[in-house]
Amino acid sequence: MKLLLDWYRKGHRDLPWRHTKDPYRIWVSEIMLQQTRALAVIPYYQRFLDRFPTVEALAAAAEQDVLALWAGLGYYSRARNLRRAAQQVVAAGAFPRDYAALRALPGIGDYTAAAIASIAFRLPHAVVDGNVLRVVARVNNDGADIASARTRERFGGIARLWMGRSQPGTFNQALMELGATVCLPVNPLCGACPLSAGCFALREGTVRQLPVKLRKTAPVALAAVLLLVRRDDCVLLRQRDAAARRMAGFWELPTPEELTGARAGKSLGQFRHTITHHRFTFTVRAASIRAPGREFRWFSAAQLVEIPLSTTARKALHLARFLAGSPVRNNLTKS
Repeated sequence: MKLLLDWYRKGHRDLPWRHTKDPYRIWVSEIMLQQTRALAVIPYYQRFLDRFPTVEALAAAAEQDVLALWAGLGYYSRARNLRRAAQQVVAAGAFPRDYAALRALPGIGDYTAAAIASIAFRLPHAVVDGNVLRVVARVNNDGADIASARTRERFGGIARLWMGRSQPGTFNQALMELGATVCLPVNPLCGACPLSAGCFALREGTVRQLPVKLRKTAPVALAAVLLLVRRDDCVLLRQRDAAARRMAGFWELPTPEELTGARAGKSLGQFRHTITHHRFTFTVRAASIRAPGREFRWFSAAQLVEIPLSTTARKALHLARFLAGSPVRNNLTKS
C-alpha cells in the first residue's frame, strides 16, 4: 500500500489530533469522532482539552462539567464512559499500552482500541469503520453485505493484510482519509484516488453500487412540542432524571405533558432533530405558568453555558433567539 501512504503524506486534512502521539488525546478524538463529522469535532476537541488537558484532570472532573462541554455532540454515554475510563486509567497508574487492555476500558470498542494502539503505540491493528469497509468493498469489487458481522470481520482481515507492520498508525489514518475525502459514498472522486489503477469496482463499473448494506431500519417520523417559558431574562428548564436511559442529568425545555397547567401561546417556529432512525419535528411554543414544580429551574442565557444542555433545547433556544449564535440550520419555519 505504498501508493496510499505516499498519497497521504503529500497532503491530507490538517486535523489537530494528527499532531500528537499522546494516547489520551488520540482517545478523546476517536471517541468524539464516533457518529460525528471531523470538522464539527474540532472546536469541541480543543475546548475539551483546554479544560481537561490530561487523563488525571478528566478523572477528577465532575460529571456535570464533562457533560456541559460535551453538549451538542450527542450520544452522551460517550462522555460518561470517557470519564469512567479515565478514572480506571488513573487508578491503574498508567495508560494501557496493548489492544486487549484498551479494549477493556468503558466505551472503547474494536475500532477505538485499534486506532489508539496503532497511532499511539505503532501496534498492527487495523481500524474498521464505514470508510474502510467502503474502500475494501470497492477495491475488491466485493458485494457482500457490510451489515453482516462475518463480512466486517473478513474485510478487517483484508485491511490488516494491506497494512503490513511497519507504519500501522499512518496506514490507518491514510485509509480513513481516503474514504472520508475521495472514496465517497456518493460521487466518489475516482480520478483522484491513489488506488484507482488496482480498483476492481472501477474496472467493472460497479463503484456506485458498492458497498452493499442490506439491513436498514425504516425511519419513523414523530412530532413533539417544546414550551418556552420566560420570566424576565430567564428561561424555565427541566433536568432529566439521573437514572434516565438517555441523556441523564441534562437540562431541557419541558413538554406540555411535563409542565402541566402551562398555557401555551403562539408558535415560535419548528426544527428537525434525528435520533437514530427517529426523525422528530419539534414545534416550539411560547408558554406561561404561575407556579412550576420543584423539578424546574430558571436560567439566564449566561448560566446556560455552565450546564449540560440538551441539543433539542439548544436548537429551540437559538430558534427563539434566547441564545446568540447562528440560526438553526434545519429550521423549518420561523414566525
